[in-house]
Order: sequence, then C-alpha cells, then structure tokens
Amino acid sequence: MRSCALLVAAIVSFALAPASAQQPPPKKEEFQTAAPFAILIEAESGAVLFEKSADQPMFPSSMAKLMTAEVVFQAIKQKRLTLEDEVTISENAWRKGGAPSGGSTMYAQLNSRVKVHDLIRSMVIQSGNDACIALAEAMSGNEPTFATAMNKRAQEIGLTKSNFANSTGLPDPAMKVTARDLSRLARHLIREYPEFYPLYSEREFTWNKIKQQNRNPLLALGIGADGLKTGYTSDAGYGLVGSAVQNGLRLIVVVNGLKTAKDRSDEARKILEFGFRGFESRELFRVADTVGEVKVYGGTQGSVNVVATSVVKLLLQRGANEKVSAKIVYSGPVKAPVEKGQRIGVVKVWRGDHLSLEVPLEAGESVPAGTLVQRALDAASEFAIGLFRAGVKRI
Repeated sequence: MRSCALLVAAIVSFALAPASAQQPPPKKEEFQTAAPFAILIEAESGAVLFEKSADQPMFPSSMAKLMTAEVVFQAIKQKRLTLEDEVTISENAWRKGGAPSGGSTMYAQLNSRVKVHDLIRSMVIQSGNDACIALAEAMSGNEPTFATAMNKRAQEIGLTKSNFANSTGLPDPAMKVTARDLSRLARHLIREYPEFYPLYSEREFTWNKIKQQNRNPLLALGIGADGLKTGYTSDAGYGLVGSAVQNGLRLIVVVNGLKTAKDRSDEARKILEFGFRGFESRELFRVADTVGEVKVYGGTQGSVNVVATSVVKLLLQRGANEKVSAKIVYSGPVKAPVEKGQRIGVVKVWRGDHLSLEVPLEAGESVPAGTLVQRALDAASEFAIGLFRAGVKRI
C-alpha cells in the first residue's frame, strides 16, 4: 500500500509540468519485433505497452474493413439500417469484389438479394469484398460517397491520421492508416458494439454452398484470441489486428508490413505473449480521486481540483524499475464559473519515455464567479503574465 501511495505522489508532483514541454526521444526497446509497423495496447484503458512506427502511414489492405464495419454497426444501432434489410448485389459489387475479381469474396451471385446480417458475417469472417461493396452501395449509393462517410466517422472516433478511400481496403494511393489508429478502432469496436463483436471469433461461414474459414490465425492458437482482422496486398504486406483475453486482461495488437502469413502470425502472437507475461497492473487513481489542480480565472478561488473520470490503471513491466510520470494538459486558465463535473483537460501518463495513457479529467468541485474586484485582479495578473510571455518570446 505504501508503494502505491508513493507512486501516486510521484505522479502528482509531475502533473503540473508545462503542456508545451517536449518529451525526450524514446529509447530503444528491449523487446523487438520483425514487423515494420506494430503496436500493443491494453483494451480497458488504451494504455500503450509497445509501439514501433505506430504513427507512420501505411496501407491497411483488408484491415480497412474494420472501419466499414464501424459505419455499418453504427447505422444499425441508430436504426438507419436493419439486419433483415435485403441488398441487391450490383454488377459493380459482383465484378469488383465477387467471383470474377479473384480476391476475397462471399461468392454472392449477380443481382441476388442478400440480407444485411449475411453480408456482415461475410465481411467479418470471410473478408468478402463483394459484401463490403454491397453494404456501401446500400447505405450511400456508391463507394466514394461511403468512403466520405467512413472518413467523417473516423474523425469522430479519434482516428486523426487515417484516410479511407473505399470499403474493402483494395489498393488505392489515397488509402492510408496508422497502427495506432487501427488499435483505437479495434478498441472502439470491442467497447461500443458488444452485440456484434462475437462475430469476429466465428471460425467459418458458408454462402452459396461454399464454406470458408475465418482468416485470423490467432483464433486457433489457444491464446484467448477472439478477433479481429487480417489483411494482405503486395504493397502493404501481411497485416493483422488481433485481440486476446487472458485472466481478465484484454490486449489488442496491430502488426503490418510482414513478408509472409507465417511471419504475421508469429509476430502477432509474440507481441501478445510479451504483453500477457511481461506486465502487471497498477492502480494510480480511483474514480473521483484528486489528480491535481488547475488555475481558475475570475472565480472565488484561484484554482480547482480536477479528478479522474474513471479508474486510472497502468500496466508496468514486471521486474523493471520504470519511471512513471504525468502531467495535466488543459486550456487555461479555466474561466469561472466552473461546474462540478465539468470536463477540464486530460492527464497524460508516461511509462519511461513513452506516452502510455490519456484519461479525461473533470472539475471535482464548483467554483462560482468572483466579485468584480476579484475578476479585476485576475485580469491584471493575466495581463502581466501576457507581457512576461511576450518578453520571453522576444529573447
């Protein structure tokens, strides 16, 4: 218990570091992977356990279908689409994504009508390109318009460095994602669509009397894997977004750019096992614990305590003496009045030199607007600080 208290005290002591402070460049990780692009995160908190070129643009191949699934799942959740709706397989969907294409397909027949729930199962289990195109056309009329919807939705859920050009992940120069964004997308799908996520662990799906196996190699390895998506094109190499659960701990791994399907399977498994075996969970803050304080402008008091909106846990490497530091990042000073529960910035937590975790913060108390005199004093103080800042910039 004492060690936990010391850890929290250390974090609070770092919490008010200037938001503009630059972190030192990351040191070389002891753990290595052959994957050119990789990331490993803990699903509950989003904490990053390992990363390699996680923010570098890459081609997603069929892993882009995770974004297609998100748009479809949201439409169903909002009752803009139902599982029983029937969709016609157009010539475009059949020719570009069906049997004539030579790619991943559900072998839906031209001009046949297929229910949405079957198209979804094909998209998830078989990676059917015809199923994805048919869904895109049913929702948006055509693929380019659907891609616009994909990108709008991607921005809404925080995929800030990705651009989707079609529903399938088929090669397109404009199609770029990052490993970090794919891990965030996987986490989002798991958390927001628990009714659909079990589809990713189904081993096979039969359509038009053709049985096809789930392409995810992790499902058969006995490591607790239950999703999500593989991908391959000659430009992208072999990639995988995977998730597994062991002893109540869910991890999400992304790898891409590997040379063979075996390399993809081996590296994804190795990274997951590194996470499960090499880390242990430490609780930093409980819900409503005071994380620190931020400055208030024009209030009855000059600062307000901020609290965590959820339990803040961090996975730390077993046996490693890792430095844990944190800071509160917010736009301030916060103008009064401040309402209890008002969202105020985030706390960023570093494990060693790597940003591992961001957790929203909110005001732990209310701060009413101050008197005219108090507001005038705060205004004068801010004016003086502004002059000082301007002077610093001129030096």
